Amino acid sequence: MASTLYSQNFDLADLTETTDVECKLAHGKDGAGQLPKSFWESYSAMANTHGGDILLGVEESRGHLVAVGVPNAEKVKQDLWNGAHNPTQISANVLGVDDVRIVPTGKMEILVVSVRQARREERPVHVGLNPMTGTYLRRNEGDYRATEEQVRRMMAERVEDARDARVLEHYDIADLDLESVTSYRNRFSAVRPGHVYLDMGMSEFLQKIGAYGTDRASGKSGLTLAGLLMFGQSETIREVLPNYMVDYQERPEAKAEKRWVDRLIPDGSWSGNVYDFFRRTYQKLTDGSKVPFRLVDGQRVEDSAQTEALREALVNTLIHADFTGRVSVLVVKRPDMYGFRNPGRMRIPLDLALMGGNSDCRNRRLQTMFQLVGYGDHAGSGIPKIYSNWQSQQWRRPSLYELDEPEQTLMELRMESMFPEEAIEELKERFSERFTGLPELERLVLVSAAAEGTINHARVKELCADHPVDITRALTSLVRAGMLESDGVRRGMIYFLPGYKKDNSEPFASPATVLPPPVEAAPVVDSSSGHSDPSSGHSESLSGHKSVVQDTTLGLKERLQELLGPGPLPARMPPDRMEELIVSLCDEQFVTLRDLAQALSRSDASLRKHYLNPLVDAGRLVRKYPAPSHPQQAYKRCSATTTKPID
Repeated sequence: MASTLYSQNFDLADLTETTDVECKLAHGKDGAGQLPKSFWESYSAMANTHGGDILLGVEESRGHLVAVGVPNAEKVKQDLWNGAHNPTQISANVLGVDDVRIVPTGKMEILVVSVRQARREERPVHVGLNPMTGTYLRRNEGDYRATEEQVRRMMAERVEDARDARVLEHYDIADLDLESVTSYRNRFSAVRPGHVYLDMGMSEFLQKIGAYGTDRASGKSGLTLAGLLMFGQSETIREVLPNYMVDYQERPEAKAEKRWVDRLIPDGSWSGNVYDFFRRTYQKLTDGSKVPFRLVDGQRVEDSAQTEALREALVNTLIHADFTGRVSVLVVKRPDMYGFRNPGRMRIPLDLALMGGNSDCRNRRLQTMFQLVGYGDHAGSGIPKIYSNWQSQQWRRPSLYELDEPEQTLMELRMESMFPEEAIEELKERFSERFTGLPELERLVLVSAAAEGTINHARVKELCADHPVDITRALTSLVRAGMLESDGVRRGMIYFLPGYKKDNSEPFASPATVLPPPVEAAPVVDSSSGHSDPSSGHSESLSGHKSVVQDTTLGLKERLQELLGPGPLPARMPPDRMEELIVSLCDEQFVTLRDLAQALSRSDASLRKHYLNPLVDAGRLVRKYPAPSHPQQAYKRCSATTTKPID
């Protein structure tokens, strides 16, 4: 969507990540004012991605935007409109009458062009007549020519209202997993008893629900792509869709390594189709959920706001997936959150999806088949229902976002409050009265960064009602105060607590990963002379032994195996047993908080609060540095402590 920042007077200093921005001079060779040739490349890139603003007569200098003005701005504006309506110049006009504005800045004028995100039916928006060479995409604040594969995918999205309606020649009922079809039909009978479809034979039933069809142009009949996806065998599905992959993972800890304790992928032990994946995954997602007893029309309904939200999210993931994409459908269950990913960007802008009432489903036949058996809501209402159900549990507002390379849409449903106690305690310990004295908006930003690992301008906007410019100023203020760090530029800017950064190498991997601090060599103390050797990395412990401050968890994991035996660390452990384990790991050397947290698969804040601080207070551990929240803090067993055996 185009920016609304320029509806009133604006300050270029506030223009950071509220929108995607491209600055261009428009002086021309003779200095009389001219639309730059590169304007249309940026126009194409923004229209094909998320929209943005092109500022003519503005240049960037040392990270700041400086207005230099557009000579003869009215002429340049008219030339722009002439080009926008010329199909040999640009394939689609995505500008409204108010999207091109002359804005006075002091004694000069600049031209502000707000480019909206093009509709699916308009993409690819390309320069000139050849989409293969004239289509651009916006990546990392730059314009890049789209690959042939990317252009073809946009063209397919444009002409195919339903990507799954295609009739597959030479594929018929024999290619389906009949157990999946039978299970679906049994569910249909339970949801719609007495329905006329139930009296039909297998072939006619599949035609009625959209799994089998006839191509009117060729007259040939066969399975639809939706029918193969819904009921086929995974190896047959991959004959048509080589990149097809569905993946469910249960991960044992909120901040653990990327490991899982339960996984469901097409491995030959089950059909691997979409319907079976939905049934099995939904059962795993809701296992252990508390469902209140209630009656609807005299029948017990086992449902709750949480399970309904999870069901909607899972169905949405499947019916909106671009199964030609290069990433898998991925569903993750963690103790603190649920994550859903589907390949492909959304077909409508995110803000319209959140409003509800706007639907452009990529796989409409899959959507219909799910709705026929009671799964999935009415068109355009699924995402608002997920949000309202989740927030009714007093949990953090869900996060829905897109990644551009490779294209994918992700949703995170976190089971924590807007102001989680653990995050607040960590911030109080880290910043003391500096945190408590901040304005409400800045406290919200810091708590969100602590809880979610990284945040950006768009996410903060979701969480509060403050004006975008005020959000920008709050983020900038926190960075200047050293309470946040930033990475990226403008729309791609992300923020995180100093020393912390979300691991984006895999979705839902961890909300926050501690970045390793710089390793400082500690001096060795000669116990006989009391002198130190600054060239050594050893230091004397309180018991007189020499130790090395480790910067890796490898040795700790080997020690864990010695103490506990082979196998993964239990997800839950009695507190006294965990205390003995920690003391044993710190028996002969200072061990950093980071290494302990990674080895034990626990969060830094939780480990410090619930175990390390009490053990220090009890005299069983000693800190390397006096300040508890020192970025290089390390712990060692006191010499008087006797380690108990671990059962």
